[in-house]
Amino acid sequence: MDAAVLTIQVLLGAAALVALVRALRGPQLVDRIVALDLVLLLLAGGLAVEGARRGSTLFLGAVIVVALAAFAGTILVARFIEWRDVP
Repeated sequence: MDAAVLTIQVLLGAAALVALVRALRGPQLVDRIVALDLVLLLLAGGLAVEGARRGSTLFLGAVIVVALAAFAGTILVARFIEWRDVP
């Protein structure tokens, strides 16, 4: 079980690094927003894996907060982009 959890955490970390590179180099604002949303969702996944590894439900609240923040942030930025592009 520990090897599987370690593998999952390494893969989530690698995916987060790739997403951060996309967020920094993204040619458009939309690319950066999607990349940052992905980073937050990968963080939520990492917290869920750590909670499962420790057998603790304390991480569940943090996972919910991070996922809701990612969702709310994406919606707010999408509204901003839509508002900005109106002639």
